[in-house]
Amino acid sequence: MKPEMQTIEEVRLRVSQGHKLLLAGDESLLREIPSGNWIGGTIPYFMTSAGGLTTKELIFVTELPEYILGIEVKCYDSETISQVYTDAPENGFSVIIIPAKSSTHFSFALNVPNYPAFATRPLIGWISGIHLDEWGHGTPKVFNGLTTEAFDDGAIVMHVCLPANKVADIGVLNMFEQGDGDRISFPESGFSSKEAFVNDVKVNFGDYLHQKQLDKRLPLVANYFGAMLNTAFQEELRPDGGVQFYNAVFSFLEYKHAKPIQNYVAYFTSKITSGLGIQSIFSCNCILNYVYSELEGKQIGCAPGPTTFGEIAYQTLNQTMVYLRIIDLHNQPR
Repeated sequence: MKPEMQTIEEVRLRVSQGHKLLLAGDESLLREIPSGNWIGGTIPYFMTSAGGLTTKELIFVTELPEYILGIEVKCYDSETISQVYTDAPENGFSVIIIPAKSSTHFSFALNVPNYPAFATRPLIGWISGIHLDEWGHGTPKVFNGLTTEAFDDGAIVMHVCLPANKVADIGVLNMFEQGDGDRISFPESGFSSKEAFVNDVKVNFGDYLHQKQLDKRLPLVANYFGAMLNTAFQEELRPDGGVQFYNAVFSFLEYKHAKPIQNYVAYFTSKITSGLGIQSIFSCNCILNYVYSELEGKQIGCAPGPTTFGEIAYQTLNQTMVYLRIIDLHNQPR
């Protein structure tokens, strides 16, 4: 079954039939799903085959293929999340969901590169959220479908075993590149910073952004061993004037402000067409892409999935799309 939006009645039926599911939807809907082989997270924003959609009436459903050998659902907290890679199956993949702005979210984002066996097993997932108009009046949740328990802190992970002839492949579509402007680094890693080094000179980072009139819809971009890592700006400043981010900045990386993108939809359509030759079984896109590019009702190709408060492809990402595909080794050209 292709990933798609379903009614609560359709989801209940699939759970009762024993299907292994990844669910995304409003908290009120997920609380009505019976126990079964599923995990879920809260979000009301989605990319569908018909275009961007905001809804609290439907659930986005990703059904795992029948050929998987088995699953294990595990809950982690900010202390135990470091085991996520060592718990992963030798051949398979793991899907992780973490509530936005929880202690587990912050711990994972900052520390995951130092976890035992980091990036040695495929890990993909997303940061759950709520409607932007409700921020401050509710909290993102994750759900353990085996027990139907909901958590506003912690991580829910489904470890999935694959047969020997299949392997999981995780991809990232990032439309942003480093611009030609100043070199920016930070004295400490974290989700906010009052100071920064701009071309090796210490500055008040909030004052620097104001003076340069940088477009905060465009992220900071670091070159991390050839991969472009985005860190998006939050609009509000800290009480002490510090700049807040939606993802962590790292003291050991150098950043630049991203080049602007003229046409988001055209860019993503071209990248999806050339980059996803084998259709993904799961994908998610960033809420900032959704909002800044006004994707409500717009189609961007064959990439349905939740639109999230952060993407996870081995580690947390911002303003990207991540996807998972399964490759059959017997069908690969020699």
